[in-house]
Amino acid sequence: MKIYIIGIGLIGGSMALDIKNLHPSATVYGIDSNESHVKQALDLGVIDKAAQLEEVSNADFVIVSVPVDVALVLLPKVLDAIGDQSIVFEVGSTKAPICEAVAGHPKRRNFIATHPIAGTEFSGPSAAITNLYNGKTNIICEVERTAFKLQEKALDLFKSMGMRIRYMDPKSHDKHIAYVSHLSHISSFMLGKTVINKEKDEQDIFDMAGSGFESTVRLAKSSPAMWTPIFKQNKLEVVEALEGYIANLTQFKDFLIQDEYNAIFDEMESVNKIKEILNGMNVKK
Repeated sequence: MKIYIIGIGLIGGSMALDIKNLHPSATVYGIDSNESHVKQALDLGVIDKAAQLEEVSNADFVIVSVPVDVALVLLPKVLDAIGDQSIVFEVGSTKAPICEAVAGHPKRRNFIATHPIAGTEFSGPSAAITNLYNGKTNIICEVERTAFKLQEKALDLFKSMGMRIRYMDPKSHDKHIAYVSHLSHISSFMLGKTVINKEKDEQDIFDMAGSGFESTVRLAKSSPAMWTPIFKQNKLEVVEALEGYIANLTQFKDFLIQDEYNAIFDEMESVNKIKEILNGMNVKK
């Protein structure tokens, strides 16, 4: 089995590690515009060999794990270069623009649009970890546009990693992910900015910050190079999510100004039901 990973960071690198564990005889090739990432991935054993895009014609799998703006340009080139039996999948956090970018390609049947809902706030080859995907959901879009035997091949790989499969159309995916992922990252970045702007003495932040603050701003450590293109591609859905979020923040502020503490209590109590939702999600996992 020949696996080509394009973009050897957290997502692609973690897939490489899992594939190497599941298929010890497989050869994992790495392609990255950052040469230091390739060297680091080789040193860490994340990949077996370095490669170039022109070499993917003999690939069984090509995993495209690059920022979503790069993917728009790169995916048609990858499809141009692959063989008829290769399956290509892209793992980014937006799906509608990605699907549109390859919609008319002659080898569209060799592509499957995926979004594994997994990750950490870290990036680069050193962030790659085994079993990142075990118990996680993988969103598949437009599966009917992928050749049946090739989609079977991809789905078998995903399931062997322990992923649960969920099918969704690209626009629905982008709308829902704006609320549960993209908005979370914006909230984390802006909370971090608010505190940094107010607390100029960093030592005060470190001395007073508890686990609640640390967990809430954890996502603010995420890569801006990855997240800026995501916000750009999913702009309309993110703006809609932000409008709802800002309206709720404004209402909370108004309750405080008006000393409406019963209303604040009721607001928080009504949102406490999220515990049941999250517990249900954990049970399913």
